[in-house]
Amino acid sequence: MTARPDILCIGSVLWDIIGRTPAHMVSGADVPGRITRLPGGVAMNIAMTLARFGLRPAILTAIGRDAEGDELVASCRRLGLLTDHVYRSDDLPTDRYMAVEGGNGLVAAIADAHSLEAAGDKILRPLADGTLGTADAPWAGPVALDGNLTQGLLADIAASALFSAADLRVAPASPGKAERLLPLLPVPRATLYVNLEEAGLLCQRRFASAPEAAAGLLDRGAARVLVTDGGRTSADATADGILTAEPPPVLVTRVTGAGDTFMAAHIAAERRGESRTRALDSALAAAALYVSGDIVS
Repeated sequence: MTARPDILCIGSVLWDIIGRTPAHMVSGADVPGRITRLPGGVAMNIAMTLARFGLRPAILTAIGRDAEGDELVASCRRLGLLTDHVYRSDDLPTDRYMAVEGGNGLVAAIADAHSLEAAGDKILRPLADGTLGTADAPWAGPVALDGNLTQGLLADIAASALFSAADLRVAPASPGKAERLLPLLPVPRATLYVNLEEAGLLCQRRFASAPEAAAGLLDRGAARVLVTDGGRTSADATADGILTAEPPPVLVTRVTGAGDTFMAAHIAAERRGESRTRALDSALAAAALYVSGDIVS
């Protein structure tokens, strides 16, 4: 019998191919560094962090039945993730993400999540067929949802009875996909995790700080938002008020996956019963450890 998960992580699970160098990089730079291939994707990064905090996450995603897909599923299981509900496609390849990071941060990235997009609502079948829930008895636990899904599918999720009892925790996959989250903005059971740039894209304006951006998202109808801004002030905002906190100062050695780590650590902290203030501090501390390289990915 399959163990019941503590949380569902819905979205991209793929191979991250990351090139890193301590050198400052500009367009056209050719420098020595290290290239790694690791399990990644927003849903995967969140699930891995949740597992490190002792939770039992299940991933709902699309993974090909190719050699890369078999290897990825095996890696997920070794990391403590439940893969029983993954949609395995015979004709779609396993997705990939490629990024280059320099001493000056993320230089460029390309996300090839076309198979996840093509699979569409097939990845949600366990929530409808009784495996994890039905429309009449929907999944009532937490869900980490990422913006690699199409805007149409995200809009369907926002209105779907399958998610009517879920604690939705939502993150964009990247600033370029932030506007896909617009259908979820007014959902009262949704908490959005965005950075300053993504908040500006959702509100179609520029913000000077995370607290200002959080207030802007509340004005747009959001029930709850958490806004980060790198090493500057972060904010957790609801109708009851805006909390702020400062990230611990650290030497940044990597950036890909930092937002996913923050979100997962925050979810785990709240599941431990921590207050809003304490949970925000815990999440910032976990993200700082991650970007400093002190947590192995």
